[in-house]
Amino acid sequence: MRHRFLVAGGYALAMAGVALGGWLVHDGTVTRHPPLPSAAQPFTAAEEPARPAAVSPLTRSEPRRLRIPAISVDAPLTGLGLDANGHLKEPPADNDNLVAWYKDGATPGETGTAILYGHVDLPDSTAVFWKLGKLRKGEPVQVQRDDDKVALFTIDAIEVYPRNRIPNSKVYGVANRPELRLITCGGSYSRSTGYESNVVVFAHLTGVT
Repeated sequence: MRHRFLVAGGYALAMAGVALGGWLVHDGTVTRHPPLPSAAQPFTAAEEPARPAAVSPLTRSEPRRLRIPAISVDAPLTGLGLDANGHLKEPPADNDNLVAWYKDGATPGETGTAILYGHVDLPDSTAVFWKLGKLRKGEPVQVQRDDDKVALFTIDAIEVYPRNRIPNSKVYGVANRPELRLITCGGSYSRSTGYESNVVVFAHLTGVT
């Protein structure tokens, strides 16, 4: 059985108001509990104000591979757009090591908010973003791009939101520097409604190789 869940809200970049979607595939026969971030990983009040760019932004170039050493992610990226309902198209459900990126938004390293998302599990196994909630502030994220550059990001926070109460401007809003969001589902699971929450990793560009 397959369950679709919504990463709620509008995408406040060039396509303001477009609803985003995300997906979970789970057959309900296996009880799995993906890790959630510790209490120390969300933003603190002092970290909330807008921050300056750490390095100069890159020009637009499509991402090809995502690496997150702390949780052993080394995955190809596939660009996806919107379906007829204005939600992000579902990542393929037959590949447990594939990450999608919103191809009509900012590319990783470009000024703006780049959105990457992936499955937390599939019917028979965990998937690429199963351990996303184990990440910690300050850990690195690497994105290999088509221009042979690697955009290096540093994690600012990992937060968890009820599925229907995502703060849209905070997660998807326009950024004045190169930022990255990694999104998957988490929290308690119901066979009828899917996971109750979304896990969101916030990061910004801190280097280029």
